Amino acid sequence: MVTMATHSDTSGTETTMWAVVRECYGTPEALRLRRVEKPVASDDGVLVRVHAASVNRYDWYALQGRPFLARAEFGLLKPKTPLMGGDFAGVVEAVGRAVTDFNVGDEVVGCGAGAFGEYVSVRAGVVRKPAHVSFEEAAAVPVAGVTALQGLRDHAKLRMGQRVLVNGASGGVGSFAVQIAKAMGAHVTAVCSTANVERAQLLGADRVIDYTQEDFTRSNERYDVLFDVAGSRAWRDCRRVLEPRGILVMAGVPMANSVLGPIGHIVRMRIGALLARRRAANFMCRVTKDDLAALADLLEEGKLHPVVERRYDLGDTAEALAHMGEGHAQGKLVVMVR
Repeated sequence: MVTMATHSDTSGTETTMWAVVRECYGTPEALRLRRVEKPVASDDGVLVRVHAASVNRYDWYALQGRPFLARAEFGLLKPKTPLMGGDFAGVVEAVGRAVTDFNVGDEVVGCGAGAFGEYVSVRAGVVRKPAHVSFEEAAAVPVAGVTALQGLRDHAKLRMGQRVLVNGASGGVGSFAVQIAKAMGAHVTAVCSTANVERAQLLGADRVIDYTQEDFTRSNERYDVLFDVAGSRAWRDCRRVLEPRGILVMAGVPMANSVLGPIGHIVRMRIGALLARRRAANFMCRVTKDDLAALADLLEEGKLHPVVERRYDLGDTAEALAHMGEGHAQGKLVVMVR
């Protein structure tokens, strides 16, 4: 558990806030809950009072500073910022003078640096939250939802009626991929463990394969898209289940190397696809306002249902990160801030 730091300045309640911070790379034990300077709304942005935030694999890697190549973004010797977190849902506290599409009091969802805190300042990465969706459900959507959306829509070029297999269908990205593929009119096969078979069925999968009982790469089924979140199979395995014009989209790759990270796996898969004259794609999602709006529409229409596995208080964010680091999170981990 993150220990609550004492704060003797009783006059700073309007200019400071509670936030989870770290001064160096390391394990979740490096995290502290402290009072820091409260951000302000930029001229073209909004200040949001955070009600809930969610944990992503990116947060785990940022905490550790891994892989080393990523420190060009994170900071070479120490983090560029002590703040952590990205996904959030909350209420607009203030708006910049150039902002015309939000008002104080609007309930919003988005992605912005420092979401593991009471307030976050954000520019483009924010949209209105559907009224019937709770803050904790909305906070679970941004990065995982955009990753699934961009992978299927932009990289797989998924079309209605195509067959999709989601390998790793029980995690945050995978559970969204199952639902988004269904919303796009695809026939969806989900691969997950025994404990998550029923959940995958409830999310809309047309078929669910329990990988502890069946090897999906040894079946006679062929797919137009293999959406790989688990990153657990070699190219020769993936090739067996792809249609001749099918595509492998890598949306999750194992961090096998602390220096190069997933690059080795990606290169092997891309070379394998090239030699076999097949298609393989990998990408890093970029959260945009338009894509957040598209996900908000799916939430509004009832076609997207976030799966929240566990909820944590802000002071227990270290526990949430530790659970994420174990690699067995089923659905999303949400930090309740307010």
